[in-house]
This record gives sequence, C-alpha cells and structure tokens, in this order.
Amino acid sequence: MFENFQFSILYKDEYIVAVNKPSGLLVHKSMIDRHEIYYAMKILRDQLGQWVYPVHRLDKPTSGVLLFALDKESARELSEQFKAHSIIKKYIAVVRGYTEVSGTIEHALKEKLDKIADKDAAETKEAQEAVTQYKRVATVEIDAAVGRYDKTRYSLVELLPQTGRKHQLRRHLKHINHHILGDTKYGRGEHNKFVRQNYDMQRLLLHALSLEVLHPKTQVKLRFEAPLDETFLNIFAVFGWKY
Repeated sequence: MFENFQFSILYKDEYIVAVNKPSGLLVHKSMIDRHEIYYAMKILRDQLGQWVYPVHRLDKPTSGVLLFALDKESARELSEQFKAHSIIKKYIAVVRGYTEVSGTIEHALKEKLDKIADKDAAETKEAQEAVTQYKRVATVEIDAAVGRYDKTRYSLVELLPQTGRKHQLRRHLKHINHHILGDTKYGRGEHNKFVRQNYDMQRLLLHALSLEVLHPKTQVKLRFEAPLDETFLNIFAVFGWKY
C-alpha cells in the first residue's frame, strides 16, 4: 500500500517539516505492528534524505497533520510545547447520532498499556485528566435501520483536545455514546459495517485537520492544515456536507 509512497509536504524549512499522514500508516516502527515495514519516520527520512525527529503521534488509522523536527534542539523545543498543551490541535470526525451543538468532555483516562510494547510497565496507574472540546458542524439522517432505530443519524464534529492522552478522542466520543465511524477498537460494529457496505468506507473517520505551533527558532506562530482524503470527500458528497 505504501510502496513508493511520497508525503505531501505541508511546510518545510531547515528546522521543521509538516506532512499529511494518510490513514493506515504508523508514525514509527512499533513492536505492536512488527510485521509493518512502512512507517512515516522512515518514509520521510528517505524522501528528504536526512534524519527526522517525531515530536508527536497520530494513531495508525488517523490521518492528518504530522509534525517532525529536523534537529535535536528543535525537537526538544517542540516537545516542550506539546507537554505544556500550548499547541492548538483541531480534528474532524464523523460520529454516530446527533451530538449536542457544542460541549466539553471532561473524563479522566487511564493509560492504555500495550501487551507487547508496555509489558514491563506498571499494571495500574491513576487515571489522568483528559479534556476535549467539540462543536457539531453538520448532520445527516439516513432512511435506513441500523441497530434498534428505524433511521440512522450521523454528525460531523470539530474536536479540540486540551490534553493529549492515548486514544483520547476515540475514547471520549465513546464515553458520550457518539462513537467515531470506522473505529474498530472503540466504535460500534453495526455502524462500521453499515458505512463499509453502503459507502465503501474502509477507514477511521478521524482526521487531524490543523496544528498551530510556535516555530522553535523564531517563535513565530505557524498553522498547518491537511486536506481531506478521498474517503472523507466521498462521505461528504454522499451526506451533502460542505466544510
């Protein structure tokens, strides 16, 4: 799938580079997906012909803005911004049901440990504060029964995570019973099956739309925005949404 793949570069200078990561691509090599031979860090390194330093992560099934540093000092500075939650991240997602017009999800999350990668980590950890703001921007009602309802409703939402816990957005949307479509881990199987069969939707409908940071050298505010992929655009067309 990613043989000969080349990233779409959203921004690049001598210190940082921002790319649009496709769904299905790991950020870096992982023991969890040890069979995977393609991952963003290696592909971008080969594409640019220089070492790159990841400063944050996107889940494998999530697409969108992914930022790398091109030197250790810039990587350290950007990592500090992420730790301080001073970076503004905006995601969009398609979820089941009609959400509230807007709201804030404040639901502490325990760290999700991976059986392989975290096998030596402590078994129990206190739940950490996790906050997500959201806004509904579009809805659709489909004349088809999924589950116990005669008609099916979906919402397009903007998500602004205020913290950066593992799988935070996917777990928070599950918590308020508005699961993200295509989420095979935290979603609803009947809805995933419905959109897969009717709309050829083969991915998680979560996209990191934009990222705002301070440049690690100049401290100038930068904003990167990643275009939507064909799957998202097709869903928008079918549902009659404009964004």
